[in-house]
Amino acid sequence: MNAVVTGGAGFIGSHLVDALVERGDGVTVIDNLSTGDLRNIGGHIDSGAIRFVREDLLGEGWQDLFRGADRIYHIAADPDVRASAGNPARIYAQNVTATVRVLEAMRKAGTREIVFTSTSTVYGEAETIPTPEKYPGMEPISIYGSTKLACEAMISGYARTYDWRSWVFRFANIIGERSNHGVIWDFIHKLRRDPRELEILGDGKQAKSYCSVSACVDAVLFAVSNTSEPFACFNIGTEDWIDVTSIAAIVTEEMGLPDVTLRYTGGDRGWIGDVPRMLLSVEKLKSLGWRPGTTSQASVREAARALIRETGDSS
Repeated sequence: MNAVVTGGAGFIGSHLVDALVERGDGVTVIDNLSTGDLRNIGGHIDSGAIRFVREDLLGEGWQDLFRGADRIYHIAADPDVRASAGNPARIYAQNVTATVRVLEAMRKAGTREIVFTSTSTVYGEAETIPTPEKYPGMEPISIYGSTKLACEAMISGYARTYDWRSWVFRFANIIGERSNHGVIWDFIHKLRRDPRELEILGDGKQAKSYCSVSACVDAVLFAVSNTSEPFACFNIGTEDWIDVTSIAAIVTEEMGLPDVTLRYTGGDRGWIGDVPRMLLSVEKLKSLGWRPGTTSQASVREAARALIRETGDSS
């Protein structure tokens, strides 16, 4: 299969590229490197396994790359939920406008399959936990979540209008090697600056599902291989959750810092748009034969170890 991966030099995108190369797909990566890193896919570029094109989806010159592509994996986005409140127009452009431009490029190129990475934040503060894909109260409380829900709607409209196949994946917190934001990344960098005290946003009781990036990519490719419809939507996550204070305990333990003072900023959420409790139902994907294969705690520990290694010796 010939695939184009937007955002393929980023965190999740680069892990997806690894999996596509391993199974023998032809891969073209489009990335402007605003949050991505060429080191994530450098080995594939050097070996000639992939083609890399540095372009911005808000610019021109990349659309012809879609010609001859069997499937588009649209991963490119501004992923920072917390920062989205500070510049709504920018994140709208990076997420919604860029996605519509991808859909238009597909339409003109005759490409009829798209895989899109969405988010649990489209559900807002769901009253049903675990939250299923057909949850009726879709009311995002963050700018980021709102942009992703808008993208989902446009993909659904294009897929049904032009007889495409589309897959939308609503992720829990995806963590692991190559990540450059999120609570584990924040904790490690705060402790590098001051190993005696760790600031925790909110009251530390925020409880959410965390899933390793490897399990996430496996789930995406499993679902794509086992479904065929105009608009297939799946949650991806673990079947349990972990609170922020417990994450802090794992990070400090893995860094060898037993005497860290935890300082809480207070309140039941860490920032504007933070959802204090999130657990997704993965029954729909399980009905196809998939299993998470990991837990939130195991995913957090694995991610902490990987990010500690990446950022240098903890001593």
